[in-house]
Amino acid sequence: MWLLFAVLSSVFAALTSILAKIGIEGVNSNLATALRTGVVLLMSWGMVLLTGAQKGIGQISPKSWLFLILSGLATGASWLCYYRALQMGRVSQVVPIDKMSVVLTLVLAFVFLHEQLTAKSIAGCILIGAGTLLMVL
Repeated sequence: MWLLFAVLSSVFAALTSILAKIGIEGVNSNLATALRTGVVLLMSWGMVLLTGAQKGIGQISPKSWLFLILSGLATGASWLCYYRALQMGRVSQVVPIDKMSVVLTLVLAFVFLHEQLTAKSIAGCILIGAGTLLMVL
């Protein structure tokens, strides 16, 4: 089931880039990010309420709160930078660089989470890096 959600995530992420590039024309990138974030907020809370997940709020540990807040700040910074880059550049150049986050994530997971790097994941990182350079240059 995780594979289905991962594929859907990829499809929606692709649509996000195209729809954002069209929608951001003539709009301040920070304002566009805030509007998009508001929609995401409403959609997220709608799912929480629909599934009854709000009952678990009191069980969230202080450590989880801290890291969820930090993750939210990182997401916000990423979205602000992404929308500004989309406004200034071509989607075909911005998106590959944005997807370099795959390589950075694997490195950070190795350093901070002590996840194993396999020969396959290292080769994939090299290919993603090379592919990004090829697409951007």
